[in-house]
Amino acid sequence: MDTASCPLCTPPGDELLWQNAYFRVIRVDGTPHPGFTRVIWQDHIAEMTQLSATERDGLMDIVYMVEQVQRRVLRPDKINLAALGNQVPHLHWHVIPRWHSDSHFPNPIWCAADPAQITAWTAQRQEIEARLPEYYTALHHELDR
Repeated sequence: MDTASCPLCTPPGDELLWQNAYFRVIRVDGTPHPGFTRVIWQDHIAEMTQLSATERDGLMDIVYMVEQVQRRVLRPDKINLAALGNQVPHLHWHVIPRWHSDSHFPNPIWCAADPAQITAWTAQRQEIEARLPEYYTALHHELDR
């Protein structure tokens, strides 16, 4: 896959939150899961083992930092970390805060939503979305250190 056709090189609609020479951290839009954040390795690499040990440690430090800020500010019941890459062979990690009342819990967010949970989730989701500006500010602060 070339850079021009890679959805992780030019993500449509997703907001770039932070980047350096190695990583990009983006807000994933168009999802019912507030705070869903993606950490992307800048170069086209498909597997973690293609990175040096130092590069892997650096990538995971960023993933753990995103998780830590989500836990502190958004206060989810659980965090899902996923590095699937089956459809896009470009190394990236999904950092997804989860709540017991979310429309997909306890299933993965890629499964169908549970209609019985949608009403309760809508109300809690609004409360969580109100904390997103604080989350993004705290994330910038941590990543700029």
